[in-house]
Amino acid sequence: MNESTITPEGGHPGTGAGQDPQTALGAVGSVAVRPSAPHRHTTHMTTPHTMKTMDGPHVNAMAGNESGRESTHFAAYEEVPEGHFYDPDAEYEPDPEYAATLAPDAARQRRERIGPTGRPLPYFPIPGPLTDHGPAKIIAMCNQKGGVGKTTSTINLGAALAEYGRRVLLVDFDPQGALSVGLGVNPMELDLTVYNLLMERGMSADEVLLKTAVPNMDLLPSNIDLSAAEVQLVSEVARESTLQRALKPLLADYDYIVIDCQPSLGLLTVNALTAAHKVIVPLECEFFALRGVALLTETIEKVQERLNPELELDGILATMYDSRTVHSREVLARVVEAFDEHVYHTVIGRTVRFPETTVAGEPITTYASNSVGAAAYRQLAREVLARCHAE
Repeated sequence: MNESTITPEGGHPGTGAGQDPQTALGAVGSVAVRPSAPHRHTTHMTTPHTMKTMDGPHVNAMAGNESGRESTHFAAYEEVPEGHFYDPDAEYEPDPEYAATLAPDAARQRRERIGPTGRPLPYFPIPGPLTDHGPAKIIAMCNQKGGVGKTTSTINLGAALAEYGRRVLLVDFDPQGALSVGLGVNPMELDLTVYNLLMERGMSADEVLLKTAVPNMDLLPSNIDLSAAEVQLVSEVARESTLQRALKPLLADYDYIVIDCQPSLGLLTVNALTAAHKVIVPLECEFFALRGVALLTETIEKVQERLNPELELDGILATMYDSRTVHSREVLARVVEAFDEHVYHTVIGRTVRFPETTVAGEPITTYASNSVGAAAYRQLAREVLARCHAE
C-alpha cells in the first residue's frame, strides 16, 4: 500500500479527505474499504480482498460486492492469512484507518516505525552468545485473571530465550498443570512435582527437573497436588519464602527462571512474587482483563514493601491483540496511557497457531518456526534481554 492511499489531511479515499479519523474508524473498523466496480456477470459470492503491505497481507474484512455496496461478511480467523497480523521483524506499516489515529501520514509511520502501541518501535538487537551462565533472573508471569496468555507466554518466551543461547528453567506453579501439558507432559503420570520440592525436606530439585524437547530449557512440572500446598503452607514459618528457598540452589545453573503463576492472588502467587526479581503481566486486549490490573499492581507494591524489595514490574504484555477491532485498539491505548513505558513494545496478536501448539505439546518457535507468532515471541525475548541489559 503506497502513500497515495492517505490524503494529506489524514483522510482516506472514499471517506472524504477531511473526515475525522475516529468517525471513519466507527464506520469501518480497522480496515480500508474499497467497494469493487460492478461486474458484468451475476455471481454474488463475496470474497475478502487481500492487500499486500510491507508487513504482509491485510485482509479487507468488509469487501465490496458486485453492486458496489459494502458487504457485511467478515473474514473468520481461520480465513485470515498469518501475515495479516503484526510482524515484529518487518518494518511496520499499519492500515490507513489505524495509521490516521497514530500519525498524520503513512510516511511518518514508516520513518519512525510506529508500532501497535502508538510509540516509535525500537530496534532490539539479536543477543550474542554467553561464555558463562547464571546467576538467574527470576521472572513471574502473573495475572489474577485466567485466560490472558500467561502459560502461552511462559512457554514461548522461555523457548525464544533458549534459542538465543540462554539457559532457561520454567516453573509450573499452577495446580492445573497447564504449563506441563503445553510441553507434552501428562501431569497425572508424575510421581514428583514442584509440590514435593516445596513440602518435603531433603528433596533435591534434580529429582523433580524434567528436560524438555527444547535445548537449554528445563521444566519443574506441577499437577493438582500443588493445590494442597496452599493449605499446608499456612502453618509454615516464613511461608511466603518457600519457593524462594527451593529455587536458590538452581540460580547458578540458569540465566532465566520463568514462573507460570496460577490465576489468583493467593499464597502460591505471593510465593512466586517473593521469589521473583521481575513481573511480566500478560494482558488480554479486552475490557474485563483491564479492570484487574490495578488490583494486581497493588499486590505487587505490598510484596515490594513487606517481602521482596528487589521486585519490580518489568512490563505489561498485550496479548490476543486484533488490530481489526476498535475495542482491541482502545484497550491497548488505555494501557499505554496508564502505564506508559511499562508496556512492552512487542504485542502478541491472535492466531490459530497458539491453540495448535498446545495440542502438539511444543512451543510455537518449533511448531511453526516461521509464523508471525514465533517472530513476536522472539522479539519479546530480545526486548526482555535489552531491558535486563540496560539495568
